[in-house]
Amino acid sequence: MVDYSEDADAVGHRKSRTYVSFKQAQRRRDARNAARSEDDWRRYARETVYRLLGVRDRSMGELRAALRKRDVPEAVAEQTIAAFADSGLVDDAKFAQSFVRSRFNEKAISRRSLAAELKKRGLSSDDIEAALEQIDAEAEETAAIEFAMRKVSSMSTLPREVAHRRLYSALARRGFTTATIMRACERALEELSGSSESD
Repeated sequence: MVDYSEDADAVGHRKSRTYVSFKQAQRRRDARNAARSEDDWRRYARETVYRLLGVRDRSMGELRAALRKRDVPEAVAEQTIAAFADSGLVDDAKFAQSFVRSRFNEKAISRRSLAAELKKRGLSSDDIEAALEQIDAEAEETAAIEFAMRKVSSMSTLPREVAHRRLYSALARRGFTTATIMRACERALEELSGSSESD
C-alpha cells in the first residue's frame, strides 16, 4: 500500500511568493533572451504560434504582435509566420471571411465596425474588402432592425423619447449609419407602440 503521509504534510502549505520589481523582471528577461541561440528563438516562436493557434485562429498581424511582445527577433518571427502561412495553418483571407461571418451572426454589427476590427488585427484592405462582400446593405439593415426589436422589448415602461435615444445610442456604438439607425428605431418603436396598445 502506498504511503501518502509525506505528501499530506505539504497540502495547503504554499511556498511564499517572492515578488520582484519591474527592473528585476526586465533584467531576468533580458538575460534569458541573451542566452537564447537562433535555434532556441525559432523553437520558441514555433511553440508560441502553435499555442496561440490552439486557442483560436489568428491573423498574421496578431501573430506578429504576439511574437514582438515576447521579444522574438523580427527576422525569426517573419520566417516562422511565413512557414505557418505556407503550410496553410495561417491564412489571412480565410481568417477575415470566418471572422466576418461569425461576428456578424453573433452580434448585430455594421460593416464599418467589422472593417475597423479587422484592420486592428492587421488584415490588408483587399482581404477586408473581400470578406465584407458577404454582407450587403439589406443584410446589414435587417441585422440593425432585428437588434432594435430585441432591445426595445425591455423598454416597454420607458417614454418613447428615452427608448428612441437608447436604441439610437446602442446602434451607433455598433457602427450603423444614421439612415439605418433611424429606420431600425422607427420599426422597433412602432412594434413597441403596437404591443403597448394591445395590452
